[in-house]
Amino acid sequence: MAIDESVGANEGPLAYVTRLAAAKAAAGLRQSEARGSPARPVLAADTAVVIDGEILGKPLDGEDAQRMLRLLSDRTHEVLTAVALATPKGLASRVSRSEVTFRAIGAAEVRNYWDTGEPRDKAGGYAIQGYGAAFVADLRGSYSGVMGLPLYETAEFLRSAGVSLWRPGTVGGGDEH
Repeated sequence: MAIDESVGANEGPLAYVTRLAAAKAAAGLRQSEARGSPARPVLAADTAVVIDGEILGKPLDGEDAQRMLRLLSDRTHEVLTAVALATPKGLASRVSRSEVTFRAIGAAEVRNYWDTGEPRDKAGGYAIQGYGAAFVADLRGSYSGVMGLPLYETAEFLRSAGVSLWRPGTVGGGDEH
C-alpha cells in the first residue's frame, strides 16, 4: 500500500494529515476486500509537526533532522494527528491538535539525538515517547496524539463502528459506559 505522502500544492497542514489518514484507511479497506476478508473497520492515522506554517515530515537524513530540531528548539509547535475509519458504509476522520513547547537544544545534543537512531522515521524528527521527551518543556493537548495515535478519538471511532474496547473477561469488560 503505497501512499504519496508529499504535500499537495496549496494544501494546508490540517488537510494534509486528514488526506493521508483517509487514504491509508481506504487503502487498507480495499486490500481487505480484495482478499475476500469479512468486512471489518480499518483504522489509520497520520501525524504532522507544524511550525511557522511549515509541515515537518519525516527527516530525509541527519542534516534534515538537525535542521528540524534547531527550528523547534526553544519554541512552541503544533502537532496534528488525523485518525480515519473506513468501513463498507463510508469513511470518517477526526483530528487531534496539540501544542508542544521545546526547551532550548544545543547543536551537540541535536547530533547526539540523531545518533540514537530514534528520529529517523518520526514526523518533526523526534519521538515524544522516547529520548525526544527530554526536549519537551510543555504539552497542551493529547500525549497519545503527539505519539501518533490519539486514543480518545480512536476509542470514539471504534465505539461508533461497534468495536468493543474491552475483551470479555478483562477488568471493565462488557460494559462500554
